[in-house]
Amino acid sequence: MIVNYSQRIRILITLLLFVITSTPIDTPALATLSNDAKSPSPQHVNIDAHWGGHLKVRGSASWPPGDSFFGSAGTETLYDGHTEARVSNRLFFGDWGSLDTHYEIILSGGDTRRRIKSLEKLYPALFADGLATGNTVEDDRRLMDLTRAIDEDEGHVTYHRLDRLALGLFPDWGMVQVGRQAVTWGNGLLFNPMDLFNPFSPTDIERDYKVGDDMVLTQFSAQGMGEFQFLYVPRRNPISGNIEWEQSSLAGKLHLFWDTIEFNIMAAEHYRDAVLGLGGAGYVGDAAWRLDGTWISSDSDDGYVSMVANMDYSWVWLDKNFYGFVEFFFNGLSHNRYSDFYADSELGSRIERGELYTLGRTYLSGHLRVELHPLFNVYITVIENLADTSGAIQPRAVWDIAEDMQITLGGALYHGQRDTEYGGVTIPGTRFIDRPLGTAFLWISYFF
Repeated sequence: MIVNYSQRIRILITLLLFVITSTPIDTPALATLSNDAKSPSPQHVNIDAHWGGHLKVRGSASWPPGDSFFGSAGTETLYDGHTEARVSNRLFFGDWGSLDTHYEIILSGGDTRRRIKSLEKLYPALFADGLATGNTVEDDRRLMDLTRAIDEDEGHVTYHRLDRLALGLFPDWGMVQVGRQAVTWGNGLLFNPMDLFNPFSPTDIERDYKVGDDMVLTQFSAQGMGEFQFLYVPRRNPISGNIEWEQSSLAGKLHLFWDTIEFNIMAAEHYRDAVLGLGGAGYVGDAAWRLDGTWISSDSDDGYVSMVANMDYSWVWLDKNFYGFVEFFFNGLSHNRYSDFYADSELGSRIERGELYTLGRTYLSGHLRVELHPLFNVYITVIENLADTSGAIQPRAVWDIAEDMQITLGGALYHGQRDTEYGGVTIPGTRFIDRPLGTAFLWISYFF
């Protein structure tokens, strides 16, 4: 018998919201108001504008192996380029509100895009089954379509978009923010099962900005208890274009403090999934620990558990500053049958939506940063699939060559036997494997 967990989740969120909003909140500002207080004149609104942004130019080279899907169209080195300009603005309307606006324009293209276009013509059925075709941002699921293509062909695409457009209101009891914005929940460093809303991929090196979503976010501060966040993300069906409940998200999170330990309790209805989450963070000596777990169930399954646990620490050795962390991730949805991605609708839909990025079940990852000079840092990140001993290694160096300019040089290497996650998964019905490409890159970033 299939249990309707979604209705229970909605009831639980409503109860959490009722508990928090019923808790007395200390608002001393209200007690000091009198009938003689004068309201500010609407003709004299204090508006303060803050500007910022960046310009980033990236170049990369990738090497497709001959037995890979990419290699079926040639094994020549793939050279690609990417230029991104982002301008951000925040308007403060006194102490009662703000407006965030981020505009970005992107030019991206090169050999990889051309190779994908040629493969789409050769094997259209594989792309129809969900094979990855690129990383351009689209708004087909979002409430507002704020992305437009300027110029596009088989070799490049130029598009621009608004990635933030959110009005914030700050009443005495908390905060309300409406519009395109980004929210991060959970304590994961590379893997984050509690972060349902556009999480980063564990292999993402650059994490300056998450892609924004259209949502309503509220936050209530309860004195002596913690805080509560409640959000609603309306989404469209990408086929019909209509806003549908089964495409949307409704979630609440209670953040509690006890001595030096923090707790998170989450309940959500996310697409067709009912989600319950529990997490905590604290300290052991000078090291910080974090632990998150989620239970997710939809109408088509009995539910599964995912969890992440990590610990990080910073130290000085040989007069150099070091920082590192280790993290374990368990994905209860996977059974280490990697070809399931092409047939399993639950796994495939989560990967397509960008909330799950792994096919395996258990992972161990680590990260190390060494400050060789205050302006020059070296990093290495390692991700290992424990079930098949395949993995990814990502070394890079970052040099702050000027106050507002940075150069990043690095790469991504993947290892593993055939039919392992990072070594390459055989595409059903073909002789090809689908595997990530070894890559070297150079980035130049200017911030303003």
